[in-house]
Amino acid sequence: MYRYDEYDRTLVRERAAQLRGQIARRVSGELTEDEFKPLRLQNGLYLQLHAYMLRIAIPYGMLASTQLRKLAHIARTYDRGYGHFTTRQNIQFNWPELEDVPNILDELADVEMHAIQTSGNCIRNITTDHLAGVARDELEDPRPFCEITRQWSTFHPEFAFLPRKFKIAFTAGREVDRAAMLYHDIGVRIVENAAGERGFSIYAGGGMGRTPVIAKEIREFVPREHLLSYMEAILRVYNRLGRRDNIFKARIKILVNETGIERFREMVEAEWQETRESTLRLAEGEIQEMAKFFAPPSYESLSPSDALLAELRRSPNADFARWARNNVVLHKQPGYSVAMLSLKASDTPPGDLSDSQMDAVADLADRYSFGELRVTHTQNLVLADVKTTELEKLWHELRALDLATANVGRLTDQICCPGLDFCNLANARSIPIAEEIRHRFDDLDYLDDLGDVSLKISGCINACGHHHVGNIGILGIDKRGIEHYQLLVGGSSGYDASIGKILGHAFPREEIVGAVEKVLKLYVRLRESEDEPFLDTFRRVGEKPFRDTLYSNELYADHPQS
Repeated sequence: MYRYDEYDRTLVRERAAQLRGQIARRVSGELTEDEFKPLRLQNGLYLQLHAYMLRIAIPYGMLASTQLRKLAHIARTYDRGYGHFTTRQNIQFNWPELEDVPNILDELADVEMHAIQTSGNCIRNITTDHLAGVARDELEDPRPFCEITRQWSTFHPEFAFLPRKFKIAFTAGREVDRAAMLYHDIGVRIVENAAGERGFSIYAGGGMGRTPVIAKEIREFVPREHLLSYMEAILRVYNRLGRRDNIFKARIKILVNETGIERFREMVEAEWQETRESTLRLAEGEIQEMAKFFAPPSYESLSPSDALLAELRRSPNADFARWARNNVVLHKQPGYSVAMLSLKASDTPPGDLSDSQMDAVADLADRYSFGELRVTHTQNLVLADVKTTELEKLWHELRALDLATANVGRLTDQICCPGLDFCNLANARSIPIAEEIRHRFDDLDYLDDLGDVSLKISGCINACGHHHVGNIGILGIDKRGIEHYQLLVGGSSGYDASIGKILGHAFPREEIVGAVEKVLKLYVRLRESEDEPFLDTFRRVGEKPFRDTLYSNELYADHPQS
């Protein structure tokens, strides 16, 4: 992974010292909260419903074991003993005291971490595929380009105060997008043209929130050396023309839609012609130097283990076999596998990890995965380089930590925002709904029978829980002062991106889980075979059968209208 140089270290230390002085002025009353707000937001510090929340950057989801141990220490020393991993591959601490934040940032700097640009109207944490560098279907490791983009965007003087926050994601899978690239302000896909040259297909204008939009391709092929200059051209057009008079119309997706993709493309191309030969042009040598930070670890020369993994998935130990089927992915290096650690245990808010679990996982990373781990945008963790022969040993250790829930990709592997329990923007609670769903559908055999079904929950229209792109999505709303929940069906965050459809009126809290159950029962009846995924069934039959199931009194008289 990337290691700081002297400039990085100085930058992070100076920013922490700067915020220390700003917090001292806030505590003394020299700064009002309104005056303090733009200063704290530049450093990942939010004021939520009950306390300040500090969001810490984990660039493109990569963590060293020493960094995870530091996060465990922070959770134990400055918070309430846990951290919350987010859909931007970051971690949040929900209960730090304001006066402690400078100390936290100093401690983070000791392990090359910070909270810079995790909030505010700037370029946020760069995200990518959690299988980057180990995926069998990957054209090229995108992480060097993520790091190049991170360095270019951090403290960029032109883009520190954009019309609205700005998110960039990279992906390189030939068939599968594991980074939700099409729902970002800029999505970058590594591709190969007809001449066999590597470059990027660039998409712009994606996003969720109150106006979900699938990004549109703005340029089919950008050569490697022009990655930064082309993204800078997009951002300059957005920075000039993005609306600053209305926060709800300020994202680039609104600009692209109102301008039209053809006109927007023309403006970007004109801007690019002015900058493409600038100092932003990447030399191949610079790319290769950055790639050295992401060179494969010292793998042993092992025999291919596909057959062994297949055997493990048929193990007489049913619990381990299920985990090997659902939570283990084939690795491109012979003899190795990728182990997914589910943060969706039955009684834990999705994405939460305790301080003791963090310490233990750091130890596991050292013993099994070269001292590194990854955070996924689905709020799980990954040990990317595990010998297939050691999977069962690892599983036993994970089980003792309550981190071996065999539900990755299943219904209970939910994305869920903090909701009204923490967030002052939320309209409804999310975590209790996630917990009720996990308790209602706790039969792992049933989950395996359902197959890959994604379920995502947001407590408000801002869509931090990505409800628009779940195969099943739940959105909390306020209906005359009472929490209700809309049900959406048919979303996808892959290359086949689609936005879920709201089936009808919202359900009160006591009915929403039952509504999910009816949708699942209908899917089981309608699928053409046990192998037909939920999304394929929905796209084949359409939304009407699902709507009728939920809202037709003639067909389902036992369901009261809400």
